[in-house]
Amino acid sequence: MTRVDRRPKAAGAFLTIGEVSRDTGLSQHVLRYWETRFPQLRPLTRAGGRRYYRPADVALVRRIDGALNREGYTIRGVQKLLADGAPVAPTADPRAALRAIRHALAAALADD
Repeated sequence: MTRVDRRPKAAGAFLTIGEVSRDTGLSQHVLRYWETRFPQLRPLTRAGGRRYYRPADVALVRRIDGALNREGYTIRGVQKLLADGAPVAPTADPRAALRAIRHALAAALADD
């Protein structure tokens, strides 16, 4: 069943994987793959395996996308940033991106 009414949903509404895919420009198979690689990304699943993304899930998808596809991080690099609790900065905020880089460098120096 497709949604005929295309009015925007409320800000806190859950989104289907198709809606997240359309809004972010990412393929649905990429979103499903990221769920296997990033344990923090856990949309709600209902009967039949339908995924419903909360606003926090969508924000995390955007942050992962920015780190992987714009900032040049690898999947392992983003996994490490998320595991260390470092915010993966969205690309729209250069200061946050620089803070994430500073955190990664500090962690690398601490491991040295």
